Amino acid sequence: MSRKMMVFSGTSHPDLAEEIAALLDVTLGEVRIEKFANNEIYVRFLDSVRGAEVFLIQSLAGDVNEALMELLIMIDAAKRASSASICVVIPHFAYARQDKKSAAREPISAKLVADLLTVAGATKIVTMDLHQGQIQGFFDLPVNHLTALGVLSDYFAALNLEDPVVVSPDVGRAKVCKKLSDMLGVPLAIMHKGRPEHNAAEITAVIGDVEGKTCIVTDDMIDTAGTITAGAQALLDKGAKAIWLGATHGILSPPARKRISESAIEGCVVTNTIAIPVDRTCDKITVLSVAPMFAAAIKNVYNDGSVSALFDPDFEF
Repeated sequence: MSRKMMVFSGTSHPDLAEEIAALLDVTLGEVRIEKFANNEIYVRFLDSVRGAEVFLIQSLAGDVNEALMELLIMIDAAKRASSASICVVIPHFAYARQDKKSAAREPISAKLVADLLTVAGATKIVTMDLHQGQIQGFFDLPVNHLTALGVLSDYFAALNLEDPVVVSPDVGRAKVCKKLSDMLGVPLAIMHKGRPEHNAAEITAVIGDVEGKTCIVTDDMIDTAGTITAGAQALLDKGAKAIWLGATHGILSPPARKRISESAIEGCVVTNTIAIPVDRTCDKITVLSVAPMFAAAIKNVYNDGSVSALFDPDFEF
């Protein structure tokens, strides 16, 4: 029997799915997704998926819980329709910040989401820049963990910034920021922060030389932008010349747009792992596409090729 790839999109980010499908030179499969009067979700694949290697593209963003439930139902429908395999492509993995117990009687929600996807019938996962790489271990199935560091690196390199330094927003992000600083061939600095409450942070120290430098502050996500804009101001107070922000996932929950537009930063760069509404952007925000990387990953997964080859600086998408 000949193998067959079929790609379907959920409703959370159809534009990214269309872009990925175009790069793969395939047409997105037809799937009916709607809600009953009581908001229960209904899914039916209009194309036969029997014996097919199915790829489901759904970013867990926007209405996160609805996107997750929709994806679980799509997985179950594909499994019950006798698909050969179900690779779930999740550009942004929700609940990733809840990856450990920081206080008594807290859940580990990232593990719960991994269990839900597994029980529903997923056989492989493709995702990008998890909040913590260890989340891959929450799954008992193959996880292909992509990174947008190369995309961000190419963008910042093209700017030809004067005296650049990569700045990690906290100690936990230092290892990833070191990779970016190595890609750009520039020094690394690290900020130390505390979190008095959710979606709030205080910068208490900066380790490294930032005086007179152009700082590139990168994180895995920008949500309300409180942490990263506070960090930018702390760097300016330490004598930094200019600040650029970068992140893979532009959640940009209010009041992120206001904070970024009113801040002293030069610009903010995010990728399109999440569909960003027009009312959450501003002139300082640039959105880069990661569709070529996801298309290449899907192609290599389907052909049993190496996904790690995508991280080679010489790899051409």
